[in-house]
Amino acid sequence: RKRCGSLSWSNSGRRKLHYEHTGYELPPSCLQEDNGNMGMRDVHDESQVRYTPYSAHHDHRRGKWHDEEPTHVTLWREKKTRGREMGKEIRDGVKRRWFKVTIPYGRKYDKAWLMNSIQGHCSVPFTPVDFHYIRNRARFFVRDAGTASALKDVSYKICDDNDVKILVLVSPSAVPYSVQNKFSAEQVEQLKLTMRKRYDVSQQALDLQKLRFDPDLVGCDIDMILNRRNCMFATLQIIERNFPELLSLNLRNNKLYRLDGLSDIVEKAPHVKILNLSKNELRTSKELEKLKGMELEELWLEGNPLCSDFPEQSAYVSAIQDCFPNLLRLDGQELPTPIVVDLDAPKLIKPCTEESKGTETLKNLVLQFLQEYYLIYDHGDREGLLSAYHNKACFSLTILFHPKDSAQNSLCKFIKDSKNMRKLRNSYQWKQLKHTKRDILDTFCVLPKTRHDLSSFVVDMWFQTETMLCFSVNGLFKEEGKSQGCVHAFTRTFVATPGSNSSLCIVNDQLIVRDASPGEIQSAFSIPMPTHCSSFMSTLSQEQQETVQAFSIQSGMKLEWSQKCLEDNQWNYIRAGQVFTMLQNQGKIPGEAFKQC
Repeated sequence: RKRCGSLSWSNSGRRKLHYEHTGYELPPSCLQEDNGNMGMRDVHDESQVRYTPYSAHHDHRRGKWHDEEPTHVTLWREKKTRGREMGKEIRDGVKRRWFKVTIPYGRKYDKAWLMNSIQGHCSVPFTPVDFHYIRNRARFFVRDAGTASALKDVSYKICDDNDVKILVLVSPSAVPYSVQNKFSAEQVEQLKLTMRKRYDVSQQALDLQKLRFDPDLVGCDIDMILNRRNCMFATLQIIERNFPELLSLNLRNNKLYRLDGLSDIVEKAPHVKILNLSKNELRTSKELEKLKGMELEELWLEGNPLCSDFPEQSAYVSAIQDCFPNLLRLDGQELPTPIVVDLDAPKLIKPCTEESKGTETLKNLVLQFLQEYYLIYDHGDREGLLSAYHNKACFSLTILFHPKDSAQNSLCKFIKDSKNMRKLRNSYQWKQLKHTKRDILDTFCVLPKTRHDLSSFVVDMWFQTETMLCFSVNGLFKEEGKSQGCVHAFTRTFVATPGSNSSLCIVNDQLIVRDASPGEIQSAFSIPMPTHCSSFMSTLSQEQQETVQAFSIQSGMKLEWSQKCLEDNQWNYIRAGQVFTMLQNQGKIPGEAFKQC
C-alpha cells in the first residue's frame, strides 16, 4: 500500500483500469463544462490508473479478452457514462449543460424545412437556440440531456429530395456565445429607442449605418458589433416586432465581413426590397448566398472587397444576379431586363397521341421563343438574354468558308470565336467553347450587330421529351449597317429545358454561319411594297422605313399597324415588341391587322 501511494486496489478499481484502457474517455470539454466535483473525480481516477504498478500486468493478462470482444466493453462504458450524465442532469435541475447539434452539409437545406423535419422525427419538443450556418454546416444548441439524447436518435432518419440520409451530430458544448452575451432588458429597450429614431415611417426605411458609434448606444455602454450573432439577432428581433412592414434596410459602414447573423432576415423582415451593404468588409460573393430567399429589387455593395474580385463588371453582375434573380438595380445602376425563366417548371408538354395537337403546341412554343429571343438579340441589349441560358450552358460557333477566300471573306469578324479553324490544337478548340451563360453573353456582346430575317426561318423540331426539346433553325441575317449583298446564312441548334411563361431555358446552343448563296441574297429582307402603302411610308426616314419593315416581319402585322405600334412607343423597338406580345396574348389586336396590305 505504501508503494502505491493513495491507491486502494479493489474489484471496482480493477474494472476502472480496464475500461480506461479501452480509450473510451470523456473528452476534455466534458470535464471543463461539468461541475467541479465531476471533473475532479475523473481526474483522480485517471491518476490512479497512471501510477498503479499492476497496470502492465493486468493489461497483459486480459489482453486476449480485449481483442475478442472490444465492442462489448465500449458499449457498456458508453451506456454507463451516458446514464450517469443524464441522471446528474435530472438531479441538477438548475445547472443544465448545453449541447451543440451539427448537421454536416446543412447549408444546402432551407432552415424552415430542416428544423421542421428534425422536430417531426424528434420524440420530444425542443426550442433551438442560436441556429446558424457555419461554412457548409448548420448548427444550433439545446439545453438539456434528454433533448440531446432524443436529437441524437434523429440521425439518419431524415431524407432529402435526393433520398440522401441526413446526419445529425450531438455533442456537449460550452454556453453559446449569444447566450453568454445576451443583452439585458434595459439594453434592448435602449436599442429599440435608438432604432426608432433612425426609422423613416413614410419610406418604411431603417438607417443603421455606423450603428456601433451611435451616441445613444455609446453613452449607455452598449457595444453593437453587428458581426456578432447576438447583436444581429437582437437587431432583427426588434425589426420583426416593431417594423414588420420594413421595405428598406441600410447597413452601410458597419465593418461587416460575414452575414451569418443576417441570414435570419428572410424570416424576420420578409418584405425588404432594398438592402444597402456598401462600405463593409465582405470579401466574397459567397457571403451573399446566406441571404438567398430575399426578394431584393435593389442592392448596394460598392466599397466591399468582393467588388474588385471579378475580372469585369459583367461577371460581377452575373454573380449577384445568381443570388438575387429579381434584382433591378445594383449599386445604383439599372440592370437589363432579362428573359425570365423558371427551372422549376417540371415539363414542357407530354408527348401527345394526337399528333396534330402536340405539334401545334410545340410550334407555338418555339415560334414565340424565337420571336422574343431575336427581338433582344437584334434590337436590344444582349445582356437581356442572360436568363434565357442555364448557368452551365454551352455555346459553340462554327464558320464555314472556302480557305482561298479567307482574306476577303465577309465573315472575318466571326472567325476569332470559331472553333473549326484548321491547324488549331484540340486544347484551343476546347477553349473556344463557352461553358457558362456569362461566357456566352460576353461572346454575344462582341459579335457584330445583326438583323435577322424572320420570314426566312425554317424550324425543324427533331427530338422531344417531357423535360427537353431539341430544334434547329435555318435562316438569313445581315450585319447592321451593311449593304443588301452582305447577307449570311445560318443554322442554329438549340437544346432547351422548360422555362416559365411557356418559354424555354437553353442548355446547349450551336451556331453555324456561312455566306448566303446568290438566290438567298436576292430573296432576303424582301417585303412587297404595295402602291397604296407607299404614301405613308414616304414620310419616314430610310432608317425608320427599315425599322417598320423589320417589325412587320417579326410581328406579322401590316406595315401601317407596325408603324403605329412603333410610333406609340417612341420608336423604341424593344418596348414596341413587348407591348405587341402582351396585346396579342390578351387577344386585343384585331384580325385585320394581320391581313396583307
